[in-house]
Amino acid sequence: MTVTSLPREIDFDGLRIQYDARVLEPRPWTAAQSRWAAELLATAPAGPVLELCAGAGQIGLRAVVDTDRHLVCVDACAVACDYARQNAAGAGLSDRVDVREGRMQDVLGDDERFALVVADPPWVRRSDVGRYPEDPVTAIDGGLDGMDVAQACLDIAWRHVLPGGTLLLQLGTVGQVDLLTGAEPSDVRIFDRGVVARIDFG
Repeated sequence: MTVTSLPREIDFDGLRIQYDARVLEPRPWTAAQSRWAAELLATAPAGPVLELCAGAGQIGLRAVVDTDRHLVCVDACAVACDYARQNAAGAGLSDRVDVREGRMQDVLGDDERFALVVADPPWVRRSDVGRYPEDPVTAIDGGLDGMDVAQACLDIAWRHVLPGGTLLLQLGTVGQVDLLTGAEPSDVRIFDRGVVARIDFG
């Protein structure tokens, strides 16, 4: 094992989350997205939660830990998926968490529906990824305008959110929220290092 792949651990709003340098480091401020998700789940339709671009799984895990909801975590990175499973076990949630490795367009069944989708997609412009040498490129590269994966998350939500459900989508700036096509956010919350847009599905 190389030094760069040694496990690390962080307290994420009360959950002990493990990861390593091959996975995007859980950012403490994103716990606000988890708390918002947990608030929405109190009145959301019956059904599971979907976390897209899950990384080590911390946002989804924190959202459901105090509920009886099931969680599906999706990420294309095998290492991230391994950590998501490990972190689910550490939180005592293995029986309620299904971690799926692969492209989000490929690992969900046509008939699967979710009460809530949370997503922290890569949103850095490809030309700017060099500004963040500590982050795995695949975890932050959002394409030419930073919106490729975020838009894909919204498109997936349209196909898989239950009526009355919600998408909480994390992005870098309010300007990026304005670039989304196919939905009008009902709320946008601004944080120190990013924004979260709420998109409701009637």
